[in-house]
Amino acid sequence: MTVGIQRMAAYVPQYALRMTELAAARGVPAEKMTRGLGVQEMAIAAPCEDVVTLAASAGARLLRTVEIDPARIGMLLVATETGVDHAKPVSIFVHELLGIGPRCRVYELKHACYASTAALMAAADWVRAGGIRSRHALVIASDIARYTIGSPAEPTQGAGAVAMLIGPEPQVLSLGEETGTHASNVYDFWRPLDRREAIVDGKHSVECYLDALADAFAAYRALERPALEPDESLSDRLARLLYHTPFPKMAAKAHRRLLETDWRAARARWEAVEPRFEELAEASYREQVLPALGAVARIGNAYTASLYLALADLLEAEGRVLGGRRLGLFSYGSGCCAEFFTGVVPPQVGRASDSGVAAALATRTFVGVDEYERMLRAGESGGEPPAGFAGEFVFTGVRGDRRVYARPRALAA
Repeated sequence: MTVGIQRMAAYVPQYALRMTELAAARGVPAEKMTRGLGVQEMAIAAPCEDVVTLAASAGARLLRTVEIDPARIGMLLVATETGVDHAKPVSIFVHELLGIGPRCRVYELKHACYASTAALMAAADWVRAGGIRSRHALVIASDIARYTIGSPAEPTQGAGAVAMLIGPEPQVLSLGEETGTHASNVYDFWRPLDRREAIVDGKHSVECYLDALADAFAAYRALERPALEPDESLSDRLARLLYHTPFPKMAAKAHRRLLETDWRAARARWEAVEPRFEELAEASYREQVLPALGAVARIGNAYTASLYLALADLLEAEGRVLGGRRLGLFSYGSGCCAEFFTGVVPPQVGRASDSGVAAALATRTFVGVDEYERMLRAGESGGEPPAGFAGEFVFTGVRGDRRVYARPRALAA
């Protein structure tokens, strides 16, 4: 049964900070951020936004685009590592804001940045299990990455959300059934219950990411191998490769490891390419990976939404060119769990590839370092939206231990 992503819609906060300004304020060379990490800008959520409003804004835009009755959504999954309550899931707030009917399976998924792929796979299996019944699931990845002002991780902040309608008639990406997974208990990135900012062991996290990638891809390749031609290259099998991207340079490191894993699996091939590995790896990176990094370089790390913001951006730019071709995707969540899987872009992708990423980036407001620090310290304090607010919903604050949300126009009235 063919199952996949029928449509996508993204929401990116309207405020952003240029890395050149942050570097100047922190007294470090701009190249350390713009070239060393590959980050150009980072999105900043306003104090009246939280992970719920980001998710609901993306979901509302998707439902309008596909013109589907919210009551037809039988499953709503929200993936996030920025939860707002230890018991109530983010998804039940989103369920109410979107007006989805009561006959719906609703829950939140958490496993660091991997949770969105866990949600996607769970939704796809649920659609397949429906047999001849036409079932639709709504999967939303939504996160706000925050670190301490002045910390080494500060340049890798960001925020965003991606909503995906999963069903039996994919117009955006038809999911392959072969996947490779990897799981192991590591402390590379974590956030204790009493902390708002995460604890990161950066070097160890990179090592964990690369080891998980190699093992997950090896597991996928073992399933793929019977159909492989002896001399078939990775670029012959996969038109583009997308990686979870906490910062763009991580995708470059990941691609080198993937190529090495793939080429070493065929000893004769590795012996042929090893002398030119650096040259061939760079050429492959530019062709297969770089086209998907434009948006994440300007948004920053959106945790669970990172991989799918890259997918949305790639298909907006190259969807028609990639019609009928297969993409490779790698999802990693600290802690850790990882998965390598593929999908085919339908030949008729057409306007379905427009998820609103480019439009959101074109209309953002850039703030200075002082305003960025004020917004970061304010956190999710709630309140009225600023003038020209672009979101569909706002977090107005906590009243009597209950979180309250509204539409901006309702506040204005």
